Amino acid sequence: MKTIFALCLVAAMPALVLAQPAPPAKAPAKKTAKAPAKHKLARSAQKAVEENTPIEDDPSVVISDADREVARKVYVGDIPCELGATVKVVPMKREGMFAVTTKGHRFRMHPVESRTGAIRLEDPKGGAMWLQLGNKSMLMSQKLGQRLADECMSPAQLTMAEALKKNPMPSLLEPLPVPVPGPKTVGEDQPPPKN
Repeated sequence: MKTIFALCLVAAMPALVLAQPAPPAKAPAKKTAKAPAKHKLARSAQKAVEENTPIEDDPSVVISDADREVARKVYVGDIPCELGATVKVVPMKREGMFAVTTKGHRFRMHPVESRTGAIRLEDPKGGAMWLQLGNKSMLMSQKLGQRLADECMSPAQLTMAEALKKNPMPSLLEPLPVPVPGPKTVGEDQPPPKN
């Protein structure tokens, strides 16, 4: 008997689920006055406003004398990059701090010690890094995990890149050339004369 009752209950379950009442309908929302539409600025106007809006300085960043020395070597101005991109590096009021901007990205950067001798600026909050080598610079987003600008060259870096094309540096992976001894000249094996 219990088995028959359980079978009937299982068979009736779908009908019980479908027979539940529908949730109450919501009352129609009252029409309210439309909020004024936000005025969109032209792209050039947005860029001008962004470039002229100061970036707040981070007082928690401590800049040492060594960092100030590195900051003096940073190339500033509009630096052209590959694919028509440009990175603008501008010194800020606080010594050693730089505003670095490109394609809708703005960073407040400060020098960070580098063991390789490269000049390195970082924005820990923005998650970006500007790396300046002798022949090129690059802007990398550590948050996005990609380069925002590459092959950026100031006039001094462009000169260095041209010099490296004409006279490339030896590869670190290849052994140094061993000098081949030439023929000896007369008197080369004898000690210098005593006076």
